[in-house]
Amino acid sequence: MHFVGVLPQPLVRWLRSVMSGSGTPVRDTAGPGGSGPPAINELYQARRLGLVRLAVLMVDDLATAEDIVQDVFAALYRRHGAELRTVTDPDAYLTSGVMNAARSALRRRKTARAYVPPPPATAPAAEDQVLLGEGDRAVLDALGRLTARQRQVMVLRYWSDLSEQEIAETLHVSRGTVKSTASRALTILRDHLGDRR
Repeated sequence: MHFVGVLPQPLVRWLRSVMSGSGTPVRDTAGPGGSGPPAINELYQARRLGLVRLAVLMVDDLATAEDIVQDVFAALYRRHGAELRTVTDPDAYLTSGVMNAARSALRRRKTARAYVPPPPATAPAAEDQVLLGEGDRAVLDALGRLTARQRQVMVLRYWSDLSEQEIAETLHVSRGTVKSTASRALTILRDHLGDRR
């Protein structure tokens, strides 16, 4: 990790020993006579770097790892206060919190990467709009009110000049479905175009 090189070597060795569990534990200050869990500021000073390293191993991103550790410490403080008297094992709490937060970050990242935005709607070119007459625009607007199947039947029947049987074979539906779909579509078109007269 890039931030290791800027730390004094004795501190690096001490942090490595703390991460491996063989270093000097954080001094207890919360309880009477110095017994009990450490205050959160001491715990933060002693464990932050090790937890950031742990998070970096999980999420492969220093900024996200630092945010995760900061959030876990903030949650610990909000829940238990500065002296941590109600926490039996703050180290385990922090490690578990960092691991859970890292997994959540990875899930969010995976979801974000899997999202494919819908393609932009195709808008007609400005010159096409100018070249269209009023009647053409009205017909296109009326076609936009049809369902996809109704538009398919209308285009195949009146643009491609297919028979009902050919349309049925093309769309893999019965001839009766083509007939009823065309009838409903024509009713919608007549009603809409009739309003514009």
